[in-house]
Amino acid sequence: MLVMPKFHYIESGSANASDTLLLFHGFTGTHQTWLSFLESWSEKHHVIAVDMPGHGQTAIQDDLTMDRFTDAVADFLDQQNIADVKLLGYSMGGRAALAFACRYPDRISEMLLESASPGLRSEEERLARQMQDERLARRLETDGVVQFIDFWESIPLFDTQKNLPEFIQQIIREERLSQQVNGLASSLRTMGTGKQDSYWDKLSYLDKPVILVAGSMDHKFVGINQEMEKRLPAAELHIVATAGHCVHVEQPRIFDKIVRRYLLHNEADILEES
Repeated sequence: MLVMPKFHYIESGSANASDTLLLFHGFTGTHQTWLSFLESWSEKHHVIAVDMPGHGQTAIQDDLTMDRFTDAVADFLDQQNIADVKLLGYSMGGRAALAFACRYPDRISEMLLESASPGLRSEEERLARQMQDERLARRLETDGVVQFIDFWESIPLFDTQKNLPEFIQQIIREERLSQQVNGLASSLRTMGTGKQDSYWDKLSYLDKPVILVAGSMDHKFVGINQEMEKRLPAAELHIVATAGHCVHVEQPRIFDKIVRRYLLHNEADILEES
């Protein structure tokens, strides 16, 4: 018998609000990723921030797949009596958000993807990435969380975060260090990029409004998102200056304004920039 993930989550705003905003964080994150934005985003919306499987307090099973994750999200929304949501996902959470949107297009009204991708195009690329993620999982199991996070923070993807104030870097590090070895290793093995199907060919069928966000210094994901914008029928790409992969941390005010203006349709932001 398959066991579906049961999400740990926090919520803000009124559950009776007309719209719900559902938030998916990235690898090594938790719902705490979004805490600084909750007051702003929950003024007129019901906001739910989940711990992704294998992260925070959401357990993960070794037989999890991305499809089963999307089924679990649909069940979660049913349990909350929520018909559809506005969906925001960062990095791994962006991949997961896109997977959910492709499998359950009627359950989303709008979506914002930050530093996300539709996956790898070829089977050869996916197999190579699975091997890479397996090496990372074994490194976790051998070295433990602290040494793994030391390594993870040193990869080129996060070079731009070294320019952040030390107290912000410490907040991010503490969130990463709060993880468990088994959870992160299982996440890599079950929901890593190599395990995810390619959604490139499905983008043209996703006709819901999609806001794409990438940092100008994250050249790989700028390119990916430029191509995504061409394929999505109703997409708009925002390339944020002086930011890398983690735009919401490196340029939080700009990211907050993008979310409030384009996803939450905050009239004050629209008037300010008109």
